[in-house]
Amino acid sequence: MTITKTASRTAGPARPHNRPSRTPKPDSPRHRPAWSVLSVNGILVLGSAYMVLPVLWLVFAATKNLQDFYATDALSFGRFSLLENIGHVLTQNDGVFTVWILNSLLYAGVGAVGGALISVAAGYAFDKFSFRWKERWYGLVLLGVLVPNTATVLPLYLLASAVGLTNTVWAVLIPALTNPFGVYLARVYSAAYIPDETLEAARVDGAGNVRSFFSLGLPMIMPGLVTIALFQFVGIWNNFMLPLVMLSNERLFPLSLGIFGWSTQTSAFPDFYPLVITGSMLSVIPLIIAFVFLQRFWKTGLTAGAVK
Repeated sequence: MTITKTASRTAGPARPHNRPSRTPKPDSPRHRPAWSVLSVNGILVLGSAYMVLPVLWLVFAATKNLQDFYATDALSFGRFSLLENIGHVLTQNDGVFTVWILNSLLYAGVGAVGGALISVAAGYAFDKFSFRWKERWYGLVLLGVLVPNTATVLPLYLLASAVGLTNTVWAVLIPALTNPFGVYLARVYSAAYIPDETLEAARVDGAGNVRSFFSLGLPMIMPGLVTIALFQFVGIWNNFMLPLVMLSNERLFPLSLGIFGWSTQTSAFPDFYPLVITGSMLSVIPLIIAFVFLQRFWKTGLTAGAVK
């Protein structure tokens, strides 16, 4: 009897083990709806086309003369030589375009480097130092972010006129050194890159605040500095309203204002159309070069800011 029960137990069917089923995650690419993938990729394609097509149109249009503008398609090369158009741009009005390029490089280069250093120093101070009404002062800086640049053009002109700086290089350079948004970014990067323990160790070793900033803080925050300088460079390079109000001497114009002056003459002199288009294409090249050479620091700075 005992043997029979044991045999029946042994010969009985084995109980299935309750193993968890391996179901793919709902957000895996295999189970994403087709409409979701198509919509995301479609938006990316539209955004890329929105940014790339104007630059491509400039490249094609810069190879055309006035007759080719009306006789050829928008995205097709003209029979005119690109080098001839560039030569006409560089020799127009005794080579004033080259002067505009140098002016833009001066305004954007000095403003980007100087403005970035000032922004990083201010952000470092707001992050690492404790002083009276610190958060209130920082709140005033953030209020400056909300004010559009065009709203400050008239007050800046009145101030420059009062001290006799209108129609000078300083009327464009001095306002370019201030950037409230750069101060905000610098404080974020300072908190992310510069440990408080490192500064405490420097103070113990006898380093002052200025030496600690230039010897330790500034090298650590270099990706943030390059990011702020790049944003500042692009903003100053494309600045139009401030030079328009401050400057009246054509030899002090930046590229944006100089090309605008040419475009206002196209209604009376249609031959200025190739000059405006070719000059616009040449004005984009420094921005592309800046992004290509500084994109490594730019990506690092944006990643740190996003994580923070």
